[in-house]
Amino acid sequence: MTLQTHPQDVCPGGRLPGLRVRYAFLIWLSVLAGSWLVYVHYSSYSELCRGHVCRLVICEQYHKGIISGSVCRDMCDLHTVEWRTCLSSAPGQQVYSGFWQDKEVIIKCTVQEAPGTKARRDTAPRPELVLFNKPVRGTSVEEFRQMTFGFLKATLGDLPSLPALVGQVLAMADFNEDSRVSLAEAKSVWALLQRTEFLLLLALQGQGHTVRLLGHCGDLYLTEGRPPGSAQATLLPAALLPLLPAALRHALQQWVGPAWPSRAKVAVGLLEFLDELFHGAYGTFHLCETTLASVRHTASYDFKMADLQQVAPEAAVRRFLQGRRCERSEDCTYGQDCRAPCDRLLRQCKGDLVQPNLAKACELLRDYLLPGAPAALRAELGRRLRTCTTLSGPAGQVEARHALVLSHLKTLLWKEISHTKYS
Repeated sequence: MTLQTHPQDVCPGGRLPGLRVRYAFLIWLSVLAGSWLVYVHYSSYSELCRGHVCRLVICEQYHKGIISGSVCRDMCDLHTVEWRTCLSSAPGQQVYSGFWQDKEVIIKCTVQEAPGTKARRDTAPRPELVLFNKPVRGTSVEEFRQMTFGFLKATLGDLPSLPALVGQVLAMADFNEDSRVSLAEAKSVWALLQRTEFLLLLALQGQGHTVRLLGHCGDLYLTEGRPPGSAQATLLPAALLPLLPAALRHALQQWVGPAWPSRAKVAVGLLEFLDELFHGAYGTFHLCETTLASVRHTASYDFKMADLQQVAPEAAVRRFLQGRRCERSEDCTYGQDCRAPCDRLLRQCKGDLVQPNLAKACELLRDYLLPGAPAALRAELGRRLRTCTTLSGPAGQVEARHALVLSHLKTLLWKEISHTKYS
């Protein structure tokens, strides 16, 4: 007796090899995709995070006697400057959290490469690419003083306060307080002055709204880090905010953010900072990237501007716009959003920005302050913020209105929180 094989008995078995191939293909595809993601992440990290290159270049220049500074010995000889988390957003601007002299710090330095070449990521650029070429040997202290004054005048404008700022620069150069400025000290502080953020930190020191400078080595410098209890003004990722509907964005801001009185205190600090930028001793400055990502607060909700890389002196913005050819207003943009109108007839950028600092800041404050605002205050606060966002025109023409709108906003917020612990 022979057993007959029916087709339906072999079909399931016949499908098994095909299923195995399919599963094997899916597993292979998953491994390939995972490997690609790991590769992209590693490549991006190695591109952005090059602190080892910074240390190598700076310490090499220090050991050659080309540069100096208050941090050099600790970083290059004693190795007591600890580099921690990479915070860089661009390969040329290295930013790390760190630890030095028993406190949290932020470490910032530049990495330069030869134009048109692709330098190896694991090696330092050639020393000649790092510009510590001024002043030259034989320059006297008085000549360096005049050289510094000329640079600051060109960068900030002709201001009566410049001699005091020159004095600050020379005092920082003489970090060891031996009453003389060596060539290495002069080269270091001159390189630092070419970095706009460092210059602004120096100019705005003592106002209380920027982080403090703690030390430097060549053009690498340290600022105070994040103190215990401090945080960003918004906990929502900046890239996510434009994608969210307004109602959901407001709800999330109220849910994950600080209590409203705390936000009001941070907002008052931001308004005071804008007043410093507009009426400061060292001229007018423009916010050229308006985002809450750079805004921090202390544990007691005092405002701190953590990143000044997108703040620009008015003289620099005017110099950029002067005689610039354009077809539309987008061609007259300095940084991210410092935009001037385009004269279509002359095809040249005009010299005054379309939107002042306060108007841009008030657009941010609408999303930051209105969610969770006290019911009795919400309508008035919304009206004040709408008025603020309509500010426009040349700075000289809107100065009086700018001051009035800013004063009314500060008064309104302080009146609401003055009787609370946040005052």
